[in-house]
Amino acid sequence: MNGGTTFDEADGAGEPYDEAQLREVEQLLREAALVCDPVPAALRDTALAAFALHDLDARLAELTFDSLLDAAPVRSAEDAPRMLTFAAGDLTVDVEVGEDGLLGQLLPPQEAGVEVLTRPTPEATASCAADGTGGFSCAVDVTGPFALRVRTGDEVVVTEWLRV
Repeated sequence: MNGGTTFDEADGAGEPYDEAQLREVEQLLREAALVCDPVPAALRDTALAAFALHDLDARLAELTFDSLLDAAPVRSAEDAPRMLTFAAGDLTVDVEVGEDGLLGQLLPPQEAGVEVLTRPTPEATASCAADGTGGFSCAVDVTGPFALRVRTGDEVVVTEWLRV
């Protein structure tokens, strides 16, 4: 070897590949992967959404309760709204997801701006305000993935992305 990279001396020449050849092979492999094994659209959208929410000042509110996973099943509650609870430090965001949109409560009660994010852009799909009791209501269709951005006086809290 002359200090270069060899894959296998099956090419007959036994000469090392140079960096330009390696980059060309890598590009060909990337193009083949895009054709043969493309990234699923939902995964790409989720990755873009996560990147779009990259905000060093925002705290992440983790999902601590989901009625689909944590609640005991009730016979007569087939069309019951989905209940979610997110927590970030002292702030708790309770959300009910129904046919008419979102109904929520901030604890401790406080005024805040609440934005509903449904696509991988920094702009909100819908905005509403939490009143002095912490209650808010947003008439928005959340059939796909969504997250909430809550802006209190001192901080910004962003919930995990969740699919309804």
